[in-house]
Amino acid sequence: MTAPSVRIAPSLLSVDFARLADQLALCESGGADWLHVDVMDGVFVPNLTFGAKVIETCRKLTKLPLDVHLMVVEPEKYFDSFVKAGASVLTIHQEAAPHLHRQVGRIKELGAAAGVVINPGTPVESLREVAADLDLLLIMSVNPGYGGQAFIKSSVDKIRRTRALLDETGSRAALEVDGGIARDTIRACWEAGADTFVAGNAIFSAADPKAEIGALRALCRVHA
Repeated sequence: MTAPSVRIAPSLLSVDFARLADQLALCESGGADWLHVDVMDGVFVPNLTFGAKVIETCRKLTKLPLDVHLMVVEPEKYFDSFVKAGASVLTIHQEAAPHLHRQVGRIKELGAAAGVVINPGTPVESLREVAADLDLLLIMSVNPGYGGQAFIKSSVDKIRRTRALLDETGSRAALEVDGGIARDTIRACWEAGADTFVAGNAIFSAADPKAEIGALRALCRVHA
């Protein structure tokens, strides 16, 4: 996946859906690289959010890649419909996908990039056997289910260990972080080896969301 060395992916979990078209346009004009779409089923995580119809609507409103994070049990049931709806990346939880190698392969067969995500309590080492097959590896820096949570500080060391794992296995996967990403946390994550950052509340609650995207990116480029 050849993209900028720093990617900012605004999370639609924090978007004002009454102004969806305007807010997606704002993300584009602000230089966002991806849009992050959290799909929750109310089973794997204690919340219920978007389905294929929302992805289809977003696809019609923007040309930005749609980074779809499946926080669901039996994620393979959603692959076909979500890729058809316009998902660019499908990321599934290691904790909900006991047949990771097969499921990653199926996502790629459908024409989407394939990612795997791990919760704060899941060891990075559990992904060693599939790391080289991934397009994206996502580290949750909060426990998934709700937006606006505080960043778990130990995530920085976990990101560092994940970067080492990707290097050791020859993986070219993007290393994404999701949860509590804001001006006071993004730089440490970038220095630890992350290159892709999901930010929802930090962007959409800012006085100038468009400028906030640029501010977050700039914090990853100072002295780079």
